Amino acid sequence: MLNILIKYKTKIVFGGLVFVLGQFPCFAQSSGDGPTQQASGADQQIPAAIAQELEAMRKRIDQLEAELKSVKAPERPATPATSAKMSIPLAPAAAAPAAPATTTPEAASLQKAATEAAAEPIAPFSDADWTWLNGNPRTKEIFWDTKFFTPEIRSDTVYVFDFNRPTDHSMGGSSELFRSQEVQLTQLGVGGDFHYDNVRARLMTQFGMYSTTTPRNDPSPGHGQWDLADAYRYVSEAYGGYHFNVMHGINVDAGIFMSYIGLFSYYNFDNWAYQPSYVSSNTPWFFNGVRVQIFPTAHLKIEPWFINGWQAYGSANHTPGIGGQIKWTPTNWMNIISNNYGVGQDDLFVPNRKRIHSDNSIEIKYFDKPYQPLDKMAFSLTGDIGCEYGGGVSCYGDKAGGPKQSFLGFMLYNRFWFHNDLFGLTIGGGKINNPGRYLVLLPPINGETAITAATNSPYFTENPGDPFKAWDSSITFDYMPKQYITFRWEYDYRHASVPYWTGRGGITPPGGNTNTPTDYICNNGVSSGSETLGPATAFCTSAPQNSSVWFPDLRRDENFIDMSILVKF
Repeated sequence: MLNILIKYKTKIVFGGLVFVLGQFPCFAQSSGDGPTQQASGADQQIPAAIAQELEAMRKRIDQLEAELKSVKAPERPATPATSAKMSIPLAPAAAAPAAPATTTPEAASLQKAATEAAAEPIAPFSDADWTWLNGNPRTKEIFWDTKFFTPEIRSDTVYVFDFNRPTDHSMGGSSELFRSQEVQLTQLGVGGDFHYDNVRARLMTQFGMYSTTTPRNDPSPGHGQWDLADAYRYVSEAYGGYHFNVMHGINVDAGIFMSYIGLFSYYNFDNWAYQPSYVSSNTPWFFNGVRVQIFPTAHLKIEPWFINGWQAYGSANHTPGIGGQIKWTPTNWMNIISNNYGVGQDDLFVPNRKRIHSDNSIEIKYFDKPYQPLDKMAFSLTGDIGCEYGGGVSCYGDKAGGPKQSFLGFMLYNRFWFHNDLFGLTIGGGKINNPGRYLVLLPPINGETAITAATNSPYFTENPGDPFKAWDSSITFDYMPKQYITFRWEYDYRHASVPYWTGRGGITPPGGNTNTPTDYICNNGVSSGSETLGPATAFCTSAPQNSSVWFPDLRRDENFIDMSILVKF
């Protein structure tokens, strides 16, 4: 731009001189064939009016040059420019901001904005497109926003066909799928983010299946009075806090927030698959407590937690949980996350037993060719390890501390995007080993919850050392015509080492739930299906007088198809 202005100035000055000189016969070309006659400079002078006009033009061009340099100077310091064609020297660019007399208000405003932008650190993780990550929403535009509030709306509706075809339509072993052969609203969330003058808050509601299924996995309401499950069941996130302008930012928040453990998001719209593997599905979705998000750089987050417990509204015993997350994005194609938890006493009525857990993930986008038929590929790998110790169990095996109570698992997913992200295909699965079953999702047999399970009912025991191994696989196809909606089709196969999944006979007693396990017995260790249950049914040896003989139909294998419509604004 500056070169153009210099050339423009030179042409004006030179053209003006040619025009002026052309008005005098002694400088004009002869109309004949003979040589042109010229007069000396002493014989001719430029009229004063024209010279004054040329001088005014030169000053105006100098002013425009100074303004242009003052606008560009904060972006990239320039060196003094010279031109052999110019007869008037330019001032050095560095001196331009020191000449306010020739700077217009508009140029001064632009200069101030540019200076402030250069001094302001970039927002964490904002210098790259992270919508490809598993667990991140893929929406890139906000339809409506204000200085005070950014709204958010989510809808998640699913239909599941379980090939076991349970007669009561009830499924277990999942944090996302609960009913077979029915259309169900998993979640309807309305809320958003409030932000003004460094004060921040977030609210997201949860209406639908989540409002019942998420609280039932929390045993902490059984410790003391007041119905915590009902108090919080319609809230998925609710917290407030403050942002400190230190380094790249520090956030301090208190309330209910997402736990991040397991890589997958609590909201299915954000994920590559609908039904995640065990490492994610069996680990926490939320924490209730206080977190501090520290951003030393734009690519690093350190986040300590002080929380009530492991996916707990309250504390199951007397000791709170302590943990945290480290998130690092060294490049725009890699995301590394480490979540760690410890100290908490999370087994209801077992105050001397503590839990530790480490969850670690890496996501890599290894192919990115926009506008190609296959435009992106990425994978995510997660590995978890943990254990419980004290209160009759041990991390290391059958030693003095008791039977081994541990968790070991992994999951791997690969994602393909086609036709500029119009279609998506995900293939993956995982495996876990959880002796003691302390993280295995309790099947909702006869209306059991995490609280009733603490009494160790006979349906699916969680005794110290009880074995449980499982693996699963899935294939997911997405159609994404707009960034705000996903049509999803998925097939899953899951296997457990013990009878666990709902069989044809269902998991609901005749006539409906009684919520009293002692009213029913196991009929000498054989279920109503074809599976032999083994020693875990030792509690079911005799029937109370006038009771019915019933036991849930549990199977080792489950395969199903789920179809969902997911919306996020």
